[in-house]
Amino acid sequence: MTANTTSQPDITSFIERWASSGAAERANYQIFLTELCDVLNVPRPEPTRINEDENAYVFEKAVVFHHGDGTTSTGRIDLYKRGCFVLEAKQGSDQNNQPQPELVPRTRRARRGTAVRGTQSWDQAMMAARGQAEQYARALPASEGRPPFLIVVDVGHSIALYSEFSRTGGAYVPFPDSARFRIPLRDLEREEVRELLRSVWTDPLALDPTQRSARITRDIAERLARLAKSLEASGHKPERVASFLMRAIFTMFAEDVRLVPKSGFTELLESIRGQVTIFPDMVESLWRAMAEGSFSPTLRQKLLRFNGGLFESAEALPVTDEELELLIEASRADWHDVEPAIFGTLVEQALDPVERHKLGAHYTPRAYVERLVLPTVIEPLREEWAAAQAAAVTLAKAGKLDEAIVEVKRFHQHLCNVRVLDPACGTGNFLYVTLEHMKRLEGEVLTALEDFGEQQRELIEVDPHQLLGIEVNPRAAAIADLSVMDRPPAMAFPHAGQCAAARACLEEVS
Repeated sequence: MTANTTSQPDITSFIERWASSGAAERANYQIFLTELCDVLNVPRPEPTRINEDENAYVFEKAVVFHHGDGTTSTGRIDLYKRGCFVLEAKQGSDQNNQPQPELVPRTRRARRGTAVRGTQSWDQAMMAARGQAEQYARALPASEGRPPFLIVVDVGHSIALYSEFSRTGGAYVPFPDSARFRIPLRDLEREEVRELLRSVWTDPLALDPTQRSARITRDIAERLARLAKSLEASGHKPERVASFLMRAIFTMFAEDVRLVPKSGFTELLESIRGQVTIFPDMVESLWRAMAEGSFSPTLRQKLLRFNGGLFESAEALPVTDEELELLIEASRADWHDVEPAIFGTLVEQALDPVERHKLGAHYTPRAYVERLVLPTVIEPLREEWAAAQAAAVTLAKAGKLDEAIVEVKRFHQHLCNVRVLDPACGTGNFLYVTLEHMKRLEGEVLTALEDFGEQQRELIEVDPHQLLGIEVNPRAAAIADLSVMDRPPAMAFPHAGQCAAARACLEEVS
């Protein structure tokens, strides 16, 4: 059955009615999820059939656990959709809705729900629900495949998302990150939130950020390749073209992550339309200010200092009107979504075919990079984190909250001391992907610290200095440095403030 289009008043009514619902997930969750499907305008779950293979989108999907002693047991997934998600439902209760002492006790015990929201017990219950959902996902037969999403629902309160887009047995991580993975029920009033959940139900792989990044990166690389060829056709040497474009790209990144004023570079380029003869002077003035950390007349602001070699030369090549438009189009892109592999494309522009073959400088697809990085670096770290997390939860349940916090901090310090060496790093793709996954894991660790009530911010953090690379070609090595050092601020990590991100970038690039 496909639901009809839901009006805004209907959505508001749904939210208000369920926000005040009682704490009894087994009685409520199927009704709640059925109505949620209507709100999202997606089909409702189907009736369960006798043939388990036909149960592709059902409540109470049966899964068989195979134990080490040869025995089996059966569990049931609250809501399952093949190729999309495993959903586990709970229902907490609000502090102001807790039962009050009565002069005459009721014969029936009041329902208290999973835990009181906003407490450590609730955080632990949600963590346990996520672990239960992952156990169900791993217990699914191979014929089902691994779903890209786990969903943990607190009925009437929130919807938490975890993703594993490779579907190869990796760890499920908060989606899109550890700051935004839990969606409050009230946010369903926003169309973009409903569209996100609609995609989880109907086309989850479309949410894979690496696929989006790959598409955007290819598009940007194509534009910049056209620009590079045009500049070379004007008589500029490939090395000068590559260096010019690297400075331009870095500046585009920098404005999107607020290391320079937002949209400052884009607006500067747009202001030059119709008078391209002033392009070199205007842009070189900006880049000299970035190299010196001085006041920029073009942006009317004092800038941070970027002097790690990239801006030793502030040369800006003359451009035509058409070439300026290509730069403007590239600058308007959201560089948060651009893979640093684009720097490798620029290296190729500056290397002859013999060097290119020797270095293997061609673009390496991210999926291939992750097939090496995840099992060798990230999965062992995640196993250690799972053990530390379980130990911390056990300590917290025993009332030893301080010891639980120490356990999590101990793992965080270990994570910040891990060093990774790529002995043939090329343009840095493997190092960058490693850093991105380590920062993502760090976000989960810091969120766990907050959940345990720790208020003091950690003085150390995962940063690019933990990554080491060896590369024989100095230009490729410079690009690797730029890729790894520039990219971290562009990641939307909730616990890496702008100043910390800027320091991580500037210590090497400046």
